[in-house]
This record gives sequence, C-alpha cells and structure tokens, in this order.
Amino acid sequence: MEKKKIIEVSNLVKKYGEFTAVKGLSFEVYEGEIFGLLGPNGAGKSTTLEIIETLREKTSGTVNVDGFDLDQSPGEIKKVIGVQLQSSGYYPNLKLTELIEMFGGLYNQPVDPIQLLGMFNLSDKAHAKYKELSGGQKQRFSIATTLINKPRIIFLDEPTTGLDPQARRSLWDLILEVRAQGTTVVITTHYMDEAEFLCDRCAIVDSGEIIALNSPDGLIDQLVSTGFERKKEVKKANLEDVFIHLTGKELRES
Repeated sequence: MEKKKIIEVSNLVKKYGEFTAVKGLSFEVYEGEIFGLLGPNGAGKSTTLEIIETLREKTSGTVNVDGFDLDQSPGEIKKVIGVQLQSSGYYPNLKLTELIEMFGGLYNQPVDPIQLLGMFNLSDKAHAKYKELSGGQKQRFSIATTLINKPRIIFLDEPTTGLDPQARRSLWDLILEVRAQGTTVVITTHYMDEAEFLCDRCAIVDSGEIIALNSPDGLIDQLVSTGFERKKEVKKANLEDVFIHLTGKELRES
C-alpha cells in the first residue's frame, strides 16, 4: 500500500533582504514516520520548520500539510499540528496542571492533566511550578503540551539540546511512543546519533539546501559504497552507552 504524504514542500525559499536562508527546498513527509531535518546551526532547519508551522512567512514555494495549502488554509493547518514551545513560552509560576488546563482552553479541547503528565513520567510534578522543573522535565513537559490538541503531526526543534545522556535517551523513548500512537513526528537536530536512532528518513540541510535525503542506513550505505572507511575501528558500543550503563538508565532528576 502506498504511503500517504502528510507534508509536501516544493521549492521553498526564504529571503531576509539580500540573504537567502532557504534556497528552494523540496521534500515530503509520510504519515506515521519520524522525519529529520539535520544540519549545522544556521543551515535553515528551524526557518523551514517555522514556515511549515505557519509561524514565519515564506518568500516563495508551496507547502501542503495534511491536504491543506499554506497560502489558502493556514488556520486549518494550525488545527492538525502540535508545536513544541521553547521554555520562554510558559508562565514560570503556574503549576503544570494549570498550564495544561490553560492550553486545553486555548485549543478548546477537553484534557485530563494528570493522565497526560503520567504518559510523560511527570505525575509527581503535577502540582510543581514550571520553573521548578529540571531541564529534562521541562523538555518532556513541552512535548506533552504538543499533544493537547490531538495533532496529526508534531514538530520538535532540537528537543534534546543541553540534556544529559539519561534525559536524552528517555526523551528518545518518549518520541518513539508518540509515533507509536499514530502521530507523525518532524524533528530537527544536529546530533547524528539521535537522528540515526529515531528517524525513518532524514534530509541533510546545509546553507539552505538539501544535500542528501534517505533513511539513516541508506545514507550510511551510500557513503560506504564510495570506499569510505572510518579512521577508528567501529565498536559495538560508544562512550555514551558506557556512561548510561555505569550510572544507571533511570532518570535522576530532583
């Protein structure tokens, strides 16, 4: 059965005066996959995401999300997507239950705060203020809030930046759980191990252009087929695996 395209981006361009940040990007995302936009800082990943999310104006090109055209139906697109806010998007003195109820009101969606927090291992923080959370807890909470409006697609912009290895791996598991419930996930990251673990397919973006697009395995196989060899022997584990094995997989957040 042919996969359904849930996002289609064609010849997307974003200019800031003389500077072109996004130079004619074209790609599609299939329903139910985790799709990654990978690249160094300043490559145009976040700009591309913000345009698809209706948060930033494009210069030219077409964007279609779940059958809705960005130019004609931005309001309809907003109804089917969930966007991860940066930490500045939350009222620091509100309790987590209060924040979830507030977002539920904004989206006009009934929501059970305790049930939602339980999904993200935050039940014990239900009555804590947002500002009292650790970095990993804030990231888990921000992903929880993307699900309040029951979106078909969620967008995560570098969700694990600044987290310790345990919190990072915990967040990876959560993202896989979100996808297992049928939600399509679009993620930006500059951590290649993260993309290799999570993504079904990824586009490598550099200086506003897509320079490769395939599954992580496909991209690696293409490189190996050119005769590339790593300078260091590949081992069955890496240093992060050692760290997590020795310090315990459990999150140790206060």
